[in-house]
Amino acid sequence: MGGLVVVGVDGSASSLEAVEAAARAARLRGAALRVVHAFVWPAMHVSLGPSPMGPPEGGLRNMAERLVTEAVERARAVAPDVEVVPAVITGEPLTVLEVQSRSAELVVVGSRGMGGFIGLLVGSTAVHLAAHGRCPVLVVRERARDEGPVVLGVDGSAAAEEAVDFAFAEAARRDAPLVALHAWTTWNAPVPAPQDPSVPYASPSGALGAKEERLLAEALAGRAERYPGVKVEHRAVRGGTRESLIEASRSAQLLVVGARGRGGFTGMLLGSVSQAMLHHARCPVAVVRTADDT
Repeated sequence: MGGLVVVGVDGSASSLEAVEAAARAARLRGAALRVVHAFVWPAMHVSLGPSPMGPPEGGLRNMAERLVTEAVERARAVAPDVEVVPAVITGEPLTVLEVQSRSAELVVVGSRGMGGFIGLLVGSTAVHLAAHGRCPVLVVRERARDEGPVVLGVDGSAAAEEAVDFAFAEAARRDAPLVALHAWTTWNAPVPAPQDPSVPYASPSGALGAKEERLLAEALAGRAERYPGVKVEHRAVRGGTRESLIEASRSAQLLVVGARGRGGFTGMLLGSVSQAMLHHARCPVAVVRTADDT
């Protein structure tokens, strides 16, 4: 068994959903699963043991061990053949998980946590980890489905190349169809050269749509040969990027986006789009950064 999937836990319902998704991801990859809890209290010089007036099983250290044990048991129930390793690591959640991402092929977190005294995986943690993690980050917004397509947001930029590769590989692992979606509007599509110089912004009917369909095809070029078992639907739609991806996520088992895209008028999968998916998609979201970003 090779490879490593890491999941962050804090005992919240959201992080336990992430544990189940991480166990399935590890099983599909033939990877081990490390269940990580960031234990911030030692750095704050707080007493970790049980109170002299309380039960012997009390105290912050025992609480951390219990929530990790519960998460490990949940993972083993979902994927009993996966090696599951517990880890309670002293440190702030984002820092702990960013370090863990350096040796992992995937980090999984819930979209929100408990906050307060044992808070981890709050919305800001998921967003920051997606921006700073050293490997793809899977944010589990809702209970993952076992059916439906993998949806890939495409903008044709070099920054999204690794997201395309990740989506094809994930669809192959899940034996799922892939919907490659590219959304465009007259505001973000490149304007073709004018056919009539006296009408500088005129273009033949359908020219913009055809150009965007070519962009989508070029972004996916070469993957069909590498993943012949993946059925791919090319979907170039005229509409807002966020709205189109959120609508597609309603029937998807996974949405894959790049961390950032081209920017400017032709931008898609900008940081703002990726963040919008983390907040509003109706399925788990994988954010894939490029090697240059990391």
